[in-house]
Amino acid sequence: MKQSEILEHVDHTLLLQTATWEEIKQICDDAVKYQTASICIPPSYVKQASEYVQGKTSVCTVIGFPNGYMTTSTKEFETKDAIANGASEIDMVINIGWLKDKKYDLIEEEICTLKTACGDKILKVIIETCLLSDEEKVKMCEIVTRSGADYIKTSTGFSTAGATFADIELFAKHIGQNIKIKAAGGITSMDDAEKFLALGADRLGTSRMIKIVKNEQASGY
Repeated sequence: MKQSEILEHVDHTLLLQTATWEEIKQICDDAVKYQTASICIPPSYVKQASEYVQGKTSVCTVIGFPNGYMTTSTKEFETKDAIANGASEIDMVINIGWLKDKKYDLIEEEICTLKTACGDKILKVIIETCLLSDEEKVKMCEIVTRSGADYIKTSTGFSTAGATFADIELFAKHIGQNIKIKAAGGITSMDDAEKFLALGADRLGTSRMIKIVKNEQASGY
């Protein structure tokens, strides 16, 4: 697979707490130059970044990030606010405690609420695989499939681990045909990126791929 083909699937990401506008602007410039699928940035920069890129790349942001335990109303407000500011893709974090408590109806209702708030914008559902059993991952595949969301996503990149090949294989076996997969966190090489895509991922959340292309030290998300 050509490098450019891999980059078409990358959500070029900067979500560090210390991110400055100059760093976000560089993410924007790189995304436009290398034609990534989107930029994934903190909500506070969405309006400024949307005005800066002027539609040359999609702007993605995160909701309920990174812990997921905010109220549904809070996440709904965050989502509406982000879209009003120019976001075209929303990556939400589920309430992991609810999953552990088997409150499946509440999780599905929350995802549906956020999808309604998104309208025709893309909604990705982060389930934080490193904190879940395989049984819980399969259950989330079922819930996301029913919910009307667009993607199931592995990780925030802010917990104990990121995406694994095994999780993408598991997702691919259990999601519905209407759901795509995003692998995120800890994707360290072009070879790994290509393998994630071959296993069934459609998007890759990473800050490293562009650094690799630019021959910079590939550290970070």
